[in-house]
Formats: sequence, structure tokens, C-alpha cells
Amino acid sequence: MKGVSVSVPADRIMSVRNVRDLPVRRGGIPVQRSAAETRSDRELVIQDLSAALFASLPRRDQRRKGEQYLRGLLAAQGRRSIRNVAACLGDPTLEQSLHHFICNSTWDWTPMREALADWVARMIGPQAWVVRQLSIPKSGRHSVGVGRGFDPHRDRTFHGQQAFGVWSASEQASSPVTWRLLLGETQDECATSAALDFARLFDADRRPVVLDTPVRDPEAVIRRFDEAGVPVLVRIGGEARFTVREAAMPGFDQGALPARRILASAKGLRRPAGQADPTAPSGIRHVPAAKVRVGLPGGEQNTERGLVLLGEWDHPRRPPAQLWVTNMAKAPASVLLRLTRLTGRVAQDLSGFGDRAGLRDFEGRSLRGWHCHITLASAAHAVEVLTAGGRGAERYFHEASA
Repeated sequence: MKGVSVSVPADRIMSVRNVRDLPVRRGGIPVQRSAAETRSDRELVIQDLSAALFASLPRRDQRRKGEQYLRGLLAAQGRRSIRNVAACLGDPTLEQSLHHFICNSTWDWTPMREALADWVARMIGPQAWVVRQLSIPKSGRHSVGVGRGFDPHRDRTFHGQQAFGVWSASEQASSPVTWRLLLGETQDECATSAALDFARLFDADRRPVVLDTPVRDPEAVIRRFDEAGVPVLVRIGGEARFTVREAAMPGFDQGALPARRILASAKGLRRPAGQADPTAPSGIRHVPAAKVRVGLPGGEQNTERGLVLLGEWDHPRRPPAQLWVTNMAKAPASVLLRLTRLTGRVAQDLSGFGDRAGLRDFEGRSLRGWHCHITLASAAHAVEVLTAGGRGAERYFHEASA
């Protein structure tokens, strides 16, 4: 990975091994643990993450403040404001110094996010990077990036900030590792830039990107990913237009057509794709899916992969429930559908742990302060996801390879 080189102190090496060796049952589900064992496991995770996360901070007092803030986010009840974080640490006088650390200190959050991404990747073994919008309601008008926005996941407008997070995601767990706040650009541009800026740091490890936001201009988005050489799976609406590239298909050589119309004529290409489903008697649910080779309306795209339109049906007589376009044309439909399922994992983990970690809780007005807070809140989210098994809600824990 490009970026900062994180050197873990020798006294932390054993804790890294201990974190990986936390007992799990078959399938990655944590073994039931006593309260004391759960607290011990959680402390190991916090110590190990802190050693990696704050190694880039040059001063000891900065590393101490960083760990205090992380622990405060994990311990606070209710809104994770700086005041509440300081109060839960048992010393309300810490509020001023923590405020300075988050809002005014000059430390760079970028190497910290790189360290977080590397640490989370080792812990959960991600299959893809999932990009998802986070809506942050605000009552005032003075915080950076505040305006009127639309939340596609709740299908409603709101007043506040819009941020796009890049989530390290496997089928068992997910956690955000970097963020981009919407400032003077479209949602398509913000989501794409968040993914590509992050992908440049991981150029030796080309996991695909799953863009879980209904883009308005899929052609522009696909072209940016093609130019960067990054594999991507993009959620689209039924009216997005493409050209059919399969000579045997209706619509071939007829110009750009709506994606929903193209897939409606692809009934003969539908094949059952098996997906894991614990509610199914066999543990596998088969859904109709189809792939159609397509092109961009604006002409030839500079890609060696080609493009395919992917549709998934809940009912054979209804329009496709999910529509995607991808430059991973050679991947089987079952593999692509498995990647799309990661969006559900991210949605579940955001709902279950996002507010508990304080992702939406920065009360300051500055862009620097927002970035510093959400970086540490993302670290708190990772801890919550990895250690929640004995804390009331069963969660998964990836058994990392040695």
C-alpha cells in the first residue's frame, strides 16, 4: 500500500496475534463469551487498533489525545459530542484539549485513514470497497457543507450535510475507512472521487468498487473508472441509457435504449443465480438474473474489460428489482450478484453501529474538524463491529489468516 509506513511497536506484536486468535465458531460467528472475556477481547482490539492508528502522529501527547478520543467515542452515551466524550472519560476539563485536538491541531488524517484501512482489511478480509451516502441532518446553516439534500436510501429530502464513505466490506462485516464531504460538486462526482482517491492508495490491491448510489450520469462515472483502471459495479436507474452490443438481442444497432427496456427483452438470457440465504431450506436462494453486453451512448469506451448490464428479478413477470452496470464483463452473474449483496451488509452495519460510533455527531463548523472527528468515529465503528458479539447483538468476526 502506498502512503505512510506504520511501524507497530514490539510490545504490540503479541496483541495483533491475540486479536486474530479470538475464538470463533464455524462461519465466523463469535463464541459466546463471559462478560470478563468480552471486556478483555474489546480491550485487545482497542489497544491493537490504537497502536496502528496513531503511529503516524509525531508527538506523544497527540497519540494520547487520539486514544482518549477513541475511547470516549466508544464509552459515551447518547450524542458523541466533544463535551460528552470528555465527560464520559471522567474528566470534564479534557473538553478544551480534545476540542483543540479535533478542531485546531495540525495532524493529517490521511495517513491515519490509510492505517485504518490496512488494519480493517486484515481483520475482516474485504471483498470490495462499497461507496454509500451518509446523510447528516443539521438544524443550523453555518456548518460546512450544509444544504438541502436527498437521501436515496430513505427516499426523502433533508437539511444537512451529505458525505460519501468508502466501506471495507465482506459478507460478515463492514466498516468505513475514508470519507468525502459533498462540497460544490454533484453526488456522482463526489461518490466517484471518494472511491478513486482511495483506490489510488491501494493500487497494488485491486478490489472492486461497488457504487451504491443511483448515479444520474452513469456514462461519466464509468468513463472515470475506466480511465483509472478500477473495476466497478454501479447501481443505476431503469431510465439510464446504453447501446446493445449483442447482435442476437432486440435493440442491437438501434442506438441508446433505456436499461429497463434492454433487460425486458433479455428474458432468454435469464439464468438462476444461487445466493446464500439462511431463511431458505437449503441455505441457498436462486434468483433470476441476466447479463447483457452493452456500450456507452457517447461512443467507444477505452476499456479492455467491456461493459455488461446486470439485472436481478424478484418476480419473473415484474421489471428487474435491481439494475447495475459494470466493467467486469467476464465475471459470472453469480459473482457480481454476490458483490451487490455487500451493500446490504454495509446498510446493516451503518444502522446497527453508525450512531453508536458517532459518525453523524460532529458539532463543529470547520471542514478540518469534521474530517478529524469522522476519521476517529470510523475507527470506533470498526471496534463496535468487531467486538459486539458479547454485547447484546450477535455479530461476525472474521478469522484472519496468520
